[in-house]
Amino acid sequence: MGDRNLKNFIRKKKEKAKLGFANVLEIPEDILLNLPRVVMVGNVHVYIENHKGVIEYTSEKLRVAVNSGEIKITGEDFFLKTILPDELSLEGKIDTLVFGQ
Repeated sequence: MGDRNLKNFIRKKKEKAKLGFANVLEIPEDILLNLPRVVMVGNVHVYIENHKGVIEYTSEKLRVAVNSGEIKITGEDFFLKTILPDELSLEGKIDTLVFGQ
């Protein structure tokens, strides 16, 4: 098994163990795995928790760093209503929301 394959194997085993642990203790998976929580209200509001910072922000695009890569949101008339170290709130007309590496 190559070094890279071994690292991926170990990482997947750790994530699986954490999920099992989360289920036993009833801890939300997003907290234990350090995943972003994204809540959308229609296509006019999005709330993101557990982000790592804003990469790019314009009135038509928002790119946010997350542990697994980035979240890219496109649309019109964007307004960052709230921005805190680990959460943000965006309003405007949202056309797309994409998770990427």
